[in-house]
Amino acid sequence: MKGVILAAGVSSRLRPLTDLVPKCLLELGGKTILGMTLENLLANGIDRVVIVTGYREDQIRTFVRDSFPALHAAFVRNDRFETTNNGYSLWLTERAVGGEDIVLLDSDIVFDRRIIGLLALTGHDNCLAMTRGKALGDEEIKVQVAPGGVIRRIGKDVPPGDAAGESIGIEKMSGKFLAALYRILERMITREQTVNMFYEAAFQEAINGGAVMTAVDVGGLQCIEIDTAEDLRAARAVLTLL
Repeated sequence: MKGVILAAGVSSRLRPLTDLVPKCLLELGGKTILGMTLENLLANGIDRVVIVTGYREDQIRTFVRDSFPALHAAFVRNDRFETTNNGYSLWLTERAVGGEDIVLLDSDIVFDRRIIGLLALTGHDNCLAMTRGKALGDEEIKVQVAPGGVIRRIGKDVPPGDAAGESIGIEKMSGKFLAALYRILERMITREQTVNMFYEAAFQEAINGGAVMTAVDVGGLQCIEIDTAEDLRAARAVLTLL
């Protein structure tokens, strides 16, 4: 299994903090966000990673090389990082992933390393980590589920009242499911010229076509996505609980 980390974006909402450094290299408690993510993968036995870069990519490459010299890291550059979204970045990873199962992670999450183990232990080939209890609005990636946690709908457009919770940006996916996603993304990007979409749009199309993806409630395990300065302040509190 490989870890795939999407770290191409500019993160304009965190400026000026990201004027000179990519978001994933911002520090919390003396560690970078990316460093904590890589430590969490290694703690779960995943030492091969694919990292999609774009904005200030040299800093990311240098950090990984210097801080994790034993890690087997492949880098994929998103040349269109200023005008595309994470669906495009995921599409670029097909060759580097090579048909294997993966854990997919957004690069801006501070989370309890046990979440990866929780996904691995569910027995589901394709699943994602979901949190409950938070007030949901327009910006969250919301998940509507059937009994047993099988996902019916996923995306920002899911009405908050229909949602079981929020997807936090950590997924476990089989090579077979990924192959279907890559075909969907290929069509969206090359035929339809839809490049600024979230990868959850491809998840939804795969689900509509009969693929099964399950939402796994992480319970009390801590996690937070960092998009704003307020999120950074909240993440410092989360770190004290990890």
